[in-house]
This record gives sequence, C-alpha cells and structure tokens, in this order.
Amino acid sequence: MSVKISELTKIYGNQYAVNNISFEVKKGEILGLLGPNGAGKSTTMKIATCYIPPTSGNVEISGYNVIDQAMEVKRKVGYLPEHNPLYLDMYVYEYLNFIGRVHQLKAAQLPSRIRHMIDITGLGVEQNKKIGVLSKGYRQRVGLAQALIHDPEVLILDEPTTGLDPNQILEIRSLIKNIGREKTVILSTHIMQEVKAICDKVVIINKGKIVANDHINNLSKEQENTKKLIVEFDKPIHIESIPKVNGMIKTNAISPQKIEIEHDGSLDIRAALSQQCQSNGFLIIGMTQKETSIEDLFNQLTN
Repeated sequence: MSVKISELTKIYGNQYAVNNISFEVKKGEILGLLGPNGAGKSTTMKIATCYIPPTSGNVEISGYNVIDQAMEVKRKVGYLPEHNPLYLDMYVYEYLNFIGRVHQLKAAQLPSRIRHMIDITGLGVEQNKKIGVLSKGYRQRVGLAQALIHDPEVLILDEPTTGLDPNQILEIRSLIKNIGREKTVILSTHIMQEVKAICDKVVIINKGKIVANDHINNLSKEQENTKKLIVEFDKPIHIESIPKVNGMIKTNAISPQKIEIEHDGSLDIRAALSQQCQSNGFLIIGMTQKETSIEDLFNQLTN
C-alpha cells in the first residue's frame, strides 16, 4: 500500500479530532476524503504529512511511518494545504527553483524538472511573473507544481479547488486526474461534484469517525437500493391519507400539495400509486422520479 492509516487518533484536550480511523490507498488510486467542516479531514492530512503528531495509531507512507521515519515520509509526499502558502514576492520559476533546492534535487537535474512542472501545470505563460500578481487559479497551479517538484509517490491535497471559478475548477480537476494515473492521491473536499469527477474511492468522516469507506461505484450501487418519487396533488393533502402500495418505505411532506415518497429501488410504484390515489379521490397532477446521488448518501451519513 502507498498509504496505510491504522487506528489513527488525535485528541485536543477532551475533544477527538480524529477517532480511531483506518483506511488504505493503493498506487494509481485517487481517494476522496469527505466530511463536513470540522470532521477531521485536515487533521488526518496534517498527521500524514508529519506536520502534527498523532495521539495514537500510525500512518505509513510507502512503508515509512510518520512517528519514527518522518524525513523519509516527507521525501515521499507532496502536500498542498488548504491555504496555499506561497512567497508572493518571488517569480514562479524562481520559487520552483527554491523549492527544488529545499528538496535537495541535483543542480543538473533541477532546470529540466522545473520545465516539466511548468508544462504539466500549464504555467508556461506565467513563469516569469511574480506569484503575487497571479490569479487564484494560477496560484493553485504553482502550489501543485511545488508539491510535485521532487516527484513524490503520494500527493495529498487539502481542498485544492476552494475559491476557484468554474473554468479553473475544471482545469485543476483534469490536472489532478492525470497526475493520479501515476501516483497515489488523497483529496480532501466537501464538494460532491469533485468526488464524482475524479475519485476512485471515498472515505467519509463525520465527527472524527469513518462512516463510509468504499469504491465510488459501490457507493453508487448502494444508492440504487432506494429511490425517491416526488408526487404533486391538485389540492392540499395529509401524508396519513396517502394510500400505501407495495414497495413504499416512507413519506415526507415537501409542501401542502407535494410529497416525497421513498421506495424500493427495484420497483416502479407509479402506476399502482396513481390507481390507488384515484380510487380514494386524490388527483395526481405530477410525478417525478428523483435521482439519488452521492449528496444524498453524504447527507444521510453526516446528519
């Protein structure tokens, strides 16, 4: 495993920021680390990158552990924090040269490595500008370039598209997807579209604990077990008055004339429901099958 997190716990005072979590990520996988704000995502990443120590448990990166082999871990990891720390007075090329020297890249190797980073992150037209004059999107590209300059095996990205416009988000997602073919990527986010666009696996954390850990296709299959039907009537109706048909699980009032029915995903209840409602004197003027999504699963697990 490129990344192995085992029974990881971090406690601040009496508060568990991370509570006994375990998961693994293989080379070539992009894992989405999801959760509401304060769930423990950033804490997990900071431990994995040796910025803070765990209270108990361990993280292994390419066989090295963060407790006893921190320097080896740092050589294997590229890290982009949520608040991208850059030297705004430095020029892009100058900054990447500085970071390369920090990572002790050989002088003969460094210029070609910088050029490669500039090429894959699309920084060519900006390389001779000061970082401080760049847009947020290009600053994120500089952050990715510095995280990749030493060719790490594992890339850890904390909210990499926060604050970007829609075009910049698409560009950064595409870049991460391409990088993920050759490396192990852990991506922290609370944006569900991000997960569907680029992740292979998902770990959902809530209040410091893992509430889901699976491949995204498997999570999608789980969502298909139940479906939701939005039904609109010609006049106000009480939920208790809705006729029960085979496959119905529960009902929820959206408005006086509109209800949401959760039902068995293997059954189409529309015809039976329409017939029963008509027999009971209720006129249906609209029915819409609501597509379940990873957002629904996220809400169920974190609320």
